[in-house]
Amino acid sequence: MANIKTKPGVIGILTGGGDVPGLNPAIRAVTIRALREGYQVIGLRRGWAGAIEIIRDKAVDNTNCYQVLTEEIVNRAGRTGGTFLHTSRTRPSHVKKSAVPEHLMKDYNAEMNDLTPEVLKNLDYLGIDFLIPIGGDDTLSYGVQLYKEGVKVIAIPKTMDNDVPGTDYCIGFSTCVTRTIQMTNSLRTSAGSHERLLVMEVFGRYAGFTAIVPTMAGAANRCVIPEYKCNIERLTELLVNDRNRNPSKYAVMLVSEGASFEGSDMVIQDERTDAYGHAKLGGIGDLISQNLERLAPKFNNGKAIHIINQKLGYLVRGGDPDAIDSIVPMAYGNLALDLILKGVHGRLVVLKNGRYDNMPLDVVTSSKKVVNVKEHYNTDRLRPHYKSFEMKPLFLTTSEW
Repeated sequence: MANIKTKPGVIGILTGGGDVPGLNPAIRAVTIRALREGYQVIGLRRGWAGAIEIIRDKAVDNTNCYQVLTEEIVNRAGRTGGTFLHTSRTRPSHVKKSAVPEHLMKDYNAEMNDLTPEVLKNLDYLGIDFLIPIGGDDTLSYGVQLYKEGVKVIAIPKTMDNDVPGTDYCIGFSTCVTRTIQMTNSLRTSAGSHERLLVMEVFGRYAGFTAIVPTMAGAANRCVIPEYKCNIERLTELLVNDRNRNPSKYAVMLVSEGASFEGSDMVIQDERTDAYGHAKLGGIGDLISQNLERLAPKFNNGKAIHIINQKLGYLVRGGDPDAIDSIVPMAYGNLALDLILKGVHGRLVVLKNGRYDNMPLDVVTSSKKVVNVKEHYNTDRLRPHYKSFEMKPLFLTTSEW
């Protein structure tokens, strides 16, 4: 066994899935508190990939798989975006033959392989007593599997889409909304100068929170979300009317990457799927823009209206975290340590109804979190809908009401 065990124990931490601002503050919060409580902290590199690629031999250099964390290391990265531990979409229970680490190929040579036994051995080799995965529902679903195998897991929710069940808030969402509003406001000057319709595609595979919340904040006139297939003619009519009522002669809409409209399907950019079975999306903004330009004359006295079509993509997940994504990760990290100090595991730290709390870990796999169309989306006006703000969570649509 690697000689890294210290009292009262060893905590492992990893980040998986897409990067977001707020990951490094979360790693810092866990590490600083843990070290002061006497624990040692090991950062597994590249998400679950680091957990499967370790070679259990003290003579082998495994620095590409893990590193022992210190205050100096985490303080240096703690205020920055991204994740200094790096990330991947590795799913140890479903590893393709071509992705099996070389030293394991002899024992795992099927077309699809479950390397969970190796993960368990590697965690034991590192002496890890508690494991803190930070990720979305994909990354955390494997955390649920490890918990069922006996690993002491405390999970921290992270995803720009804000769609991890059980919590009102996931790390990365606020910065995504902030960036979306900023970039929309930057591009609206061009839309107004040229009297055009502005179409902006944002992330959101199955949930439309990243489109509906900025629209609610006034960034856009309309939004199209994965939870509802809109009628493209109705969308065109609404946007043309929005444009013509605006003294500056432009209108703005946001569309989630996983959205579609009547007669169309989810637009796939790349047929290849990741370890969790997800194809790469992208292109619904292009498709909607083409149809808007084709249909606009019908609602504009026969006159054409041109389109500005912009895919925001990674611009909303890059850079430094905003205030909320600096504060919440700090709190989540400390919540995780509170649970460890109490000897509690199998939990997901959450924000619920404005209060920090924790939930059973299996909430991650027991339900889906999407926009409640009936409560929060007007299907005729294609924009957010709400009757009252009283007793609603901070981001309004982001709780299972």
